[in-house]
Amino acid sequence: MHDEIDFDRILSQYPADPYEYIDILTPHAGRLVFKTSEEQPVSGPSGEWQHVPGTLLYQLERERNVKPVRSVVNGVVASLERALDGQFVEAGEKVMTLRHPLKKREIIDRILRNVLSMFLAPERAKYFFALDIQSRIDKHGQRSISIKPGDEVLTMSLMKRDTPVLYQGEPGIIHSVYFTPGATVDQDQPLIGICPEDKLPLIQKIIARVKSEWE
Repeated sequence: MHDEIDFDRILSQYPADPYEYIDILTPHAGRLVFKTSEEQPVSGPSGEWQHVPGTLLYQLERERNVKPVRSVVNGVVASLERALDGQFVEAGEKVMTLRHPLKKREIIDRILRNVLSMFLAPERAKYFFALDIQSRIDKHGQRSISIKPGDEVLTMSLMKRDTPVLYQGEPGIIHSVYFTPGATVDQDQPLIGICPEDKLPLIQKIIARVKSEWE
């Protein structure tokens, strides 16, 4: 992390383009039939238990089996590949892009991911905090935990084997946690975000500015 953080540069990009653009890819091969159009609003799952499904984006038919693909976010269909409608497509093909308006908390999350030191999952596995770390978090909160390279911070559970995960990165406190203990995390996805203790006031200043300036 740099000694100085350019607040204006970090914050100015969001008022200019306060959206996330999400490319929608086909999960498998099949004949594609669009159920949306450009600039159509879409919604993600809703309801107390997220039991109301999101907007139907398209359907894929393979061997007479039809798979509906629904939106997982709120937003608008920014663009779609019209030429693919009714055609056979391969797995992993981009068929449309959704424009998702960023909320204040999402902007803060994106900023933090840029300025914190991220410790990434070494493999696709389930992760837990080491017992002593979890105990200290339960008592005092995650931001009370200082770690340094070589510390046993996490446990990786893979193929019914638990392996200690030693922290590699700059020393600091655990500012943000990006995984749910016991849930599978893909390789190279962030597990924790570390902030050097002397940089914590700078991070808090960024968050305060977003909260005060962003509607």
